[in-house]
Amino acid sequence: MAHDRMLKFSNSRRLLGMLSLALGLTVFGTAADAAARRPVKNTAQATASAKKAPVARNSSRAKASVSARSSRTVAAPRRAARVVEPPRQSFGQLAGLHEADDPLDLKSGVAYVLDQDTNEVLFSKNSKAVLPIASITKLMTGLLIVEANQPLDDMLSITDDDIDTEKGSSSRLRPGTQLTRGEMLHLALMSSENRAANALGRNYPGGLSAFIAAMNAKAKLLGMSDTRYVEPTGLSSQNQSSARDLALLVKTAHQVPLLRELSTSPEYQVAVGNRQLQYHTTNRLVLNPSWDIGLQKTGYISEAGQCLVMQAQLAGRKLILVLLDSAGKYSRIGDAERIRKWLLTSPLPSPSPTTAITPAVVPAPAAVAIHATAG
Repeated sequence: MAHDRMLKFSNSRRLLGMLSLALGLTVFGTAADAAARRPVKNTAQATASAKKAPVARNSSRAKASVSARSSRTVAAPRRAARVVEPPRQSFGQLAGLHEADDPLDLKSGVAYVLDQDTNEVLFSKNSKAVLPIASITKLMTGLLIVEANQPLDDMLSITDDDIDTEKGSSSRLRPGTQLTRGEMLHLALMSSENRAANALGRNYPGGLSAFIAAMNAKAKLLGMSDTRYVEPTGLSSQNQSSARDLALLVKTAHQVPLLRELSTSPEYQVAVGNRQLQYHTTNRLVLNPSWDIGLQKTGYISEAGQCLVMQAQLAGRKLILVLLDSAGKYSRIGDAERIRKWLLTSPLPSPSPTTAITPAVVPAPAAVAIHATAG
């Protein structure tokens, strides 16, 4: 009997376990089906959650990939090394003119101060050296235009022939621009406008070749034996002269009222089509009340350095100043101021052997880099 009861109890436990297992499987299946049928409320969150595992497993590989891409992005392209060209030397520097000492410690290779009335030389440094004169050339251009008595109100046109092909200098006067002869003369003398100066020469009786011949003939007539012109702007380094010759030119040009007026004009405006072009003087001393300038002209090309000629009242005297081959953008102005102060402290200086430096004529070097523009 006891054995039978134990057998029944064991069978009951086995049956109960089987029923519990079946019931558990049913509940699990029902919950899984419910979860599968439940809608996903946040797709992006689910997607991000689904991706977390593979990203975590491959984090080191991903970081390496990002690092490689960043290196490729940040790396700058290699650039060729920039070659710095040495400063170009002027003819005067090549000839050693700047090595000459003078009492005023001028930065100009050539300096000359002449009393206009007495022809007394008050200061002379390398005054016989023959050098490129840049836009000082335009003073002779203006003198010939006035002496030709051509109507100043005639309209002249800028053409392709007036474009600078030697230095490549720029200009606001485009081909086709029309201005009067007087306007072009004003711009050439005050602002050193190259295209205007060339147009004046082109429209001279007989054309440009006749004008250049007239420039050289006039120089000879004035006794400018060291002077040569090949064009009317000064862009060519073949336009050359000496300080003593240029003093003769300034003295002659100062006798012409129109040249005095136009060269010392501080500013001027011209109408070009629908535009108004404003021009200014290239010599800031014109605006300085400490100076009484009757005539002036500046010049610059790399072969000539900074140049300046003036007629001015200084220390109660009418003087002519010539500064050529000055080194530095503002050095010609600084040298003019040094001379003025010297004259004010020594009203009646006399020539001194220490300032009379007369080297041989400077030949034009065979190969000199040509850059910059006349001014």
